[in-house]
Amino acid sequence: MKKKRKNEHAIATNRKASHDYHLEERYEAGLVLHGWEVKSMRANRANLKESYIVPTNGELFLVGAHISPGSTTSTHVSANPTRRRKLLMHRLEINRLIGAVERKGYSMIPTQLYWNDGKVKLEFALAKGKRQYDKRAAIKARDIERDRERDLSRFN
Repeated sequence: MKKKRKNEHAIATNRKASHDYHLEERYEAGLVLHGWEVKSMRANRANLKESYIVPTNGELFLVGAHISPGSTTSTHVSANPTRRRKLLMHRLEINRLIGAVERKGYSMIPTQLYWNDGKVKLEFALAKGKRQYDKRAAIKARDIERDRERDLSRFN
């Protein structure tokens, strides 16, 4: 579940996730990273666009996240910017998430990558995909709300 975060510093956010999916429950997980990936994240060189989480053999993996290697990456290490990264969570939470994905048809979509007490954390959500008409309705509602706020600000 979503917890209050202290010392949160966002590394990357996936803004398109809320446009493409109905985000329901949010979770927090740690990541298994290499040293060069942590250095790149300190330089904000991470991207969560088009990334997702897949269950494999009772474990969760982040797929498609792009972490660009920095210029100081060692020459003897072959840096793969889009490798699969293992998520660190409690076994009960992992089993509950795998059940939701397999039985109820949910997807696990990363929403934010951030620092929490010196450790990299990934916030992701159980999500259902939106249809095209849902996206149009959300855009229309946002435009109406913006116009209403603009009209109210004129009178104040």
